Amino acid sequence: MKVGVVKEIKPYENRVALTPAGVKALVGAGHTVYVEAGAGLGSGFTDDEYRATGAQILPSAADVFAAAEMILKVKEPLPPEYPLLREGQILFTYLHLAAESELTRVLMDRKVAAIAYETVQLADGSLPLLTPMSEVAGRMAVQIGARFLEKPQGGRGVLLGGVPGVAPGRGGIIGGGTVGTNAARIAVGLGAHVTIPVSYTNPQANKT
Repeated sequence: MKVGVVKEIKPYENRVALTPAGVKALVGAGHTVYVEAGAGLGSGFTDDEYRATGAQILPSAADVFAAAEMILKVKEPLPPEYPLLREGQILFTYLHLAAESELTRVLMDRKVAAIAYETVQLADGSLPLLTPMSEVAGRMAVQIGARFLEKPQGGRGVLLGGVPGVAPGRGGIIGGGTVGTNAARIAVGLGAHVTIPVSYTNPQANKT
C-alpha cells in the first residue's frame, strides 16, 4: 500500500503521525511511504531521518495526498485539506466527528474511507489509540492548572504541593476514568490533596 504522512496544520499541533521507526516497519513490510517535507520537524525528526528509513520525501501535502492510498494524520483534516481528499482514499486519524458536521459531510461526499483512532476498539472493550491521548491530557491538565494557581497568572498564590509550614493545595477531579486517574497521579505525586467522585454504576470507573 502507498501510505502518506503530511505535516499537521492545526494551530499548536507539533506531532507527526508516523516516526522514522514506523516508516522502517512499513517499508520493511513491503509498503511505500511518502512523507511531506518538514512533517516531522515539530516532533524532532528531520527529512534525512525519514529518508534513511526508506521514506520518499515529497514537497507538499498536495503531492502526498495525490500519491497515497492511505493518509496518516494526528488531527482531523482542516478546510484547506478538504479538496485534497479523494474517493476511495483511506484516512486514518483522530476525527471526533460528533463536533465536526462539515467534515463529516465532506468525507461522505468525497467517499473517503475514514477510520477514527478514537473508535478503534479491542475485543475487551479497551480503546488502545484513545488511551494514550487521555493519559497525556490528564497529566498535562494538572501541570497547566498548577501554573494558573500562581499569582503572576492571576491565581491565589497556591503551591499545589505545599511546603513545610504551608498546606498543600486541594483538587477535585470529576471522574475516575483514564484522564481522571492520570490527573490524580500527577496531583498526588506533587503532594496535593485530591478528591475524585466516580459513578458506582460504571464498572470501569470503579476498577480505576
